[in-house]
Amino acid sequence: MNKKTLKERIVETSLILFEEKGYHGVSVDQIVKEAGASKGGFYHNFKSKDELLYHIHDVFISYVIDKAQEAYDQYDTPISRLCAIIHSFTKVFDLYKFHITVFYQESTYLAGEFEAVINEKRDRYRRIILQVIEEGQQSGDFRDVSAEISTMAFIGMINWSYKWFNKEGKFTIEEIADIFIDLILHSLITEKGLEELTTEHLLLHKQPSI
Repeated sequence: MNKKTLKERIVETSLILFEEKGYHGVSVDQIVKEAGASKGGFYHNFKSKDELLYHIHDVFISYVIDKAQEAYDQYDTPISRLCAIIHSFTKVFDLYKFHITVFYQESTYLAGEFEAVINEKRDRYRRIILQVIEEGQQSGDFRDVSAEISTMAFIGMINWSYKWFNKEGKFTIEEIADIFIDLILHSLITEKGLEELTTEHLLLHKQPSI
């Protein structure tokens, strides 16, 4: 097993402390003490506690953007692209559950340039999904309902997973992703899209591991 870097230890410690005590209830002194680090080590990796909070937000937002763009570039139909995006988006709640929990609890404390960068990335992710849905409507694969509302409904439904997903629960994250794919895809798909789904043999439980 690879030894964790100081930066990784600081992030992991801060995630636990922020979730327990809140962003303003935790000092840099507490973080470095719990992480077995020094203030010098902290400030070598982060200029401030605000930058640490930004990093926590940025890790998982950058992940979903990268995976969504990969899905768009790798697949060539709106249906296959949407399925792959849903899969990677759902998986993030397993990979970065603590990051996301802290994000929703403490995002109001993100300000200035850090807030602007995160908001731009969130908007960029939203635009990728919106584009896929709009292209599906243009191709006749998706129903002609508001693409904007469909996009926000998609994001909102999956986002709430951070509240209830449990690694030890009844369903694995892959099974949950398949259920989301089923729900979202069949709320949008047309008869033409269903024919394409059958033709491509795009089985919901065989989505790529993203």
